[in-house]
Amino acid sequence: MLTSATKLTRTAPSLRSFSRYFASVGSRIDTDPKIHLQKARTWDEGVSSNFSTTPLREIFKGKKVVIFGLPGAFTGVCSAQHVPSFVKYADQFKGKGVDSIICVAVNDPYVMNGWAEKLQCKDKLDFYGDFDGKFHKHMELDLDLSSGLLGHRSQRWAAYVEDGVIKQLNVEKVPSDFKISDAKTLYEQI
Repeated sequence: MLTSATKLTRTAPSLRSFSRYFASVGSRIDTDPKIHLQKARTWDEGVSSNFSTTPLREIFKGKKVVIFGLPGAFTGVCSAQHVPSFVKYADQFKGKGVDSIICVAVNDPYVMNGWAEKLQCKDKLDFYGDFDGKFHKHMELDLDLSSGLLGHRSQRWAAYVEDGVIKQLNVEKVPSDFKISDAKTLYEQI
């Protein structure tokens, strides 16, 4: 349900999600202990860490986190607008007490690492892969983009989370839009 021109807030489960959690303001983002993300890294770093993953509780517990999801690394709007908007506002978010700014996409951690290096922003943002899409499916922020040869991906969204609780959530109507999931909009909402 669209509750304003600047945000999408879900307040009741949809019929298709009866057995699934879905993201909404006031809900916890870290409810399923089986869902982990993969920190962006090189293949050698993956091998040396025994292909470790990061539980959601570790990412969010006791922290103020800005997290944004996008359809995929190395794609148009994601590379040219979405990530750069958060790089531009990184210092302002930190000034509001944000502990970390996370970019997550349905990609493996090696692609996410290569993309972060290409964008030259690893010093401002943390990049995580959701290689199997479980995180986005769990939150019902997944999207089938097979018609664009991308397969199952993430919707374009941004959230502000405190100690695992979603305080603000902005989800674009379509993944090519970049109207409400940008850093400036989220910054002004927190």
